[in-house]
Amino acid sequence: MRKLMRKIMLILLAAAIACVLGACAFLRPEKLGSLPTDAGLERVKNSPNYNGEAFENLTPTPTHPEGASRFGIMFNFMFGRHDRLKPASPLPAFKFDATDLPEDADAVVWFGHSSSLLQLGGKRILIDPVFSNTASPLPFSNKAFATENVYTPEEMPEIDVLLISHDHWDHLDHPTVTALRQKVKIVVCGLGVGAHFERWGFAPEQIVEADWQDELHPVDGLKIYVLPARHFSGRWLDRNKSLWVSYVLETPEKRVFYSGDSGYAPHFAEIGKRFGGFDLAIMENGQYDKAWPYIHMQPEESAQAASDLRAKAVLPVHFGRFSISNHTWDDPIIRISAAAQNQHYRLLTPIMGQTVSLHDEEQEFTRWWEGID
Repeated sequence: MRKLMRKIMLILLAAAIACVLGACAFLRPEKLGSLPTDAGLERVKNSPNYNGEAFENLTPTPTHPEGASRFGIMFNFMFGRHDRLKPASPLPAFKFDATDLPEDADAVVWFGHSSSLLQLGGKRILIDPVFSNTASPLPFSNKAFATENVYTPEEMPEIDVLLISHDHWDHLDHPTVTALRQKVKIVVCGLGVGAHFERWGFAPEQIVEADWQDELHPVDGLKIYVLPARHFSGRWLDRNKSLWVSYVLETPEKRVFYSGDSGYAPHFAEIGKRFGGFDLAIMENGQYDKAWPYIHMQPEESAQAASDLRAKAVLPVHFGRFSISNHTWDDPIIRISAAAQNQHYRLLTPIMGQTVSLHDEEQEFTRWWEGID
């Protein structure tokens, strides 16, 4: 009986994979982007973080725990029973109006998942924007949660820096960035990611690719440090041909850290020691699973990583818009709220679209997720 069940599972899994591959065959090729070539490929090959075939994490990062079955992980992910992956009713979301954001304000607006608009020293930095209704190469998967307001590229102001942490579909969205093209002055991304932007019509002089430990000055008054993360990259079958990164953004008045996607690792404490702390840390907090513990943090690890960074305030992101893992939709915010209670920093829990002032330490936030099934 067990052999029969295993055979049925294998057939179902093979059928599912065949459906995915077949659907992807109909993708418009430009959505996949491009692998680096020519000068971009030379920059990749010259990186000390590239082993000749792919980029590597600083900390050994297996794809799954020792002894775990890849088949079992995949089968459970695709066919296991998982409750409350999406909220039963629309999530609250403020209507965003860029004119409500004074140019002299240091502030951040979170739009769900990892999409944020950061204003520092009068410069506007748009981080990993995904305003599409899906975060997947397949139009019927990873659908966005229903919200009271939907954000669009057209609502965004002029952008000084478009900041991309890596090229996964839930961080680099083809329809969003192409719609923003005329509003963006500079794109900052990891090595190899610029090839996607060139494919999508961005001018080469608009694109600044960087390696871990690079220091950039993309616009006057803003310094960006490109730093490690513990993750992986790839929009299709080619993995780790481009670099995944975290960032430090610094003006004379403020210093902000953005984790990108990352598993927990020593780099958080090293960054905290190097920079002496942060006014704000925007931290990954969602899409985790015990089956992939090294590439995403559990909420308690996100809380600890923020402490390692010596952050004064923490904005948890990477939840609230898409279900890419099998935890309940509200598990990330419930758990990090509990884990942050004994930490020295202030946890920021804005409603999507709400402007958070980086100067107002008394600004209050509701527990908006409570009471939503």
